[in-house]
Amino acid sequence: MTKEGHGKLLRARRRVHLLLDGGEADLASRLVHRSIVLLIFASITAVVLESVPALAMRYEHLFLAVEILAITFFTLEFLLRLWCAPDHAPYADLTPMRARFEFLRTGSAIIDLLSILPFYLTLFVPAELRVLLVFRLLRYFKLARYSPGMRSLMAALQSERKALLASLVILFGLVLLAASAMHLAEHDVQPDRFGTIPDAMWWAIVTLTTVGYGDVVPMTAIGRVIAGFTMLAGLMMLALPIGIIANAFSEEIHRREFVVTWSMLARVPLFASLSAAEIADVMDYLRARTVPADTIIMRRGDTATCMFFIAAGEVEIEAPTGVLSLGVGHFFGEMSLLRQTRRSATARTTQPTKLLVLEANDLTELMAHNPQIARSIEAVAQSRQ
Repeated sequence: MTKEGHGKLLRARRRVHLLLDGGEADLASRLVHRSIVLLIFASITAVVLESVPALAMRYEHLFLAVEILAITFFTLEFLLRLWCAPDHAPYADLTPMRARFEFLRTGSAIIDLLSILPFYLTLFVPAELRVLLVFRLLRYFKLARYSPGMRSLMAALQSERKALLASLVILFGLVLLAASAMHLAEHDVQPDRFGTIPDAMWWAIVTLTTVGYGDVVPMTAIGRVIAGFTMLAGLMMLALPIGIIANAFSEEIHRREFVVTWSMLARVPLFASLSAAEIADVMDYLRARTVPADTIIMRRGDTATCMFFIAAGEVEIEAPTGVLSLGVGHFFGEMSLLRQTRRSATARTTQPTKLLVLEANDLTELMAHNPQIARSIEAVAQSRQ
């Protein structure tokens, strides 16, 4: 292949990578992502409804068509992701073959492979497709790529995997302890249910998880005392992993918000000269806000409570002197705060816009701590009079 052809191939691979994993940066990426999400839901719905005999007979051809479409699309997606693996940032320093091997070891790649593997297995192994139903339902977890919430939860689980594993070890220890104690207390009274420790482990698991089927219950007084302590231990054990996951998820959300706010703050020229430490201090005062297109942010005559910085998008200011369009890096709403008067203009978004909001009290404190920012804001306010 010529050097020019190789360059075109690399550019094409990069473009495919951006379409699949570059976020929703443009219309093409959004269409690809939403098509994949729609196909995932259609495929999962077909798999579930296919388990109903009446529907399976009536819509057999429709379910088959959906399955073939899903398999074709997901197979192509998997192959393209494998091809584009060298363009992933974590694999940038690896050879193409090594990058693809590392990609195949990731959880998302394994889910992609398992979600299409059952179909191809049925071509060589004489078995009905529904036997591998569970693997087909793994397609649902492909949504994690397109859901920030699911990605945050997975990251939280990953970060606390050692603590969760420790909780599981403690839980298994309690199962053994409760089962052994109940075996000693009840094996003479109920030899069929508590005759051995493995037999008693079923009761211990059901009790510690607070399921309580009631199919196995203690008959002796000491057995009921043991059961009471086991129930209390079960309540505490349920709270432990829930607390770990909730705390990790909260920290992950805050971490993502920090990164998003930092990137938005970096786009505002007013803060461009600040050091990293100063930007971190400014972030304590600001909160991010996403506003849809054609939305009024403030109205003329309203009481001024905050000012706004534009990190992305565009805002149209309707003032008595005329209409002014402000883009990325500009700010507005500061004049009424500085003068302590009501709003003199109406601000409306003309496209989806990301704002950084600074409350009145925080503006006063920020200007007091950073004279350079105070001078810049006052200068802009003077020029708009």
